[in-house]
Amino acid sequence: MGKVLFTIGYEGLDPERLTAALGNAGVGLLADVRAVANSRKRGFSKGALKAGVEAAGLSYAHLRGLGTPKAGREAARGHDAALMRKIYCEAVLDTADSGLALDDLARMAEAAPTCLLCFERDPARCHRRVLAERLEARGFATVDLFG
Repeated sequence: MGKVLFTIGYEGLDPERLTAALGNAGVGLLADVRAVANSRKRGFSKGALKAGVEAAGLSYAHLRGLGTPKAGREAARGHDAALMRKIYCEAVLDTADSGLALDDLARMAEAAPTCLLCFERDPARCHRRVLAERLEARGFATVDLFG
């Protein structure tokens, strides 16, 4: 099948359903692409998420530099995917530092089956879709998981 990148949003999931979905898909690394890896949902703040993922036999990496700035998160919460995409590209992906962060993500995804994690259930309303598109240009296919 070639190089595959998975994505998942934890909205509506609990940690057990998340790790089951990742395991069933054959994911080896969960790449947390939230700018702020805190959550009011049990088990989804960085420390608890990392511990739960590792207990399920998977690796965890927090890629803060690929997260959405506050204005982008607000646009996503307001169901304005076009504005979220514009903000995310201008503030993050179209900057000099993003090339290195994307290179790191691509290397991770080539080394182990990798899944991008953010909150939004619908990938079309989340910046992980934009990240996936950038990696598709590098030869990856995208598979969205829903748990």
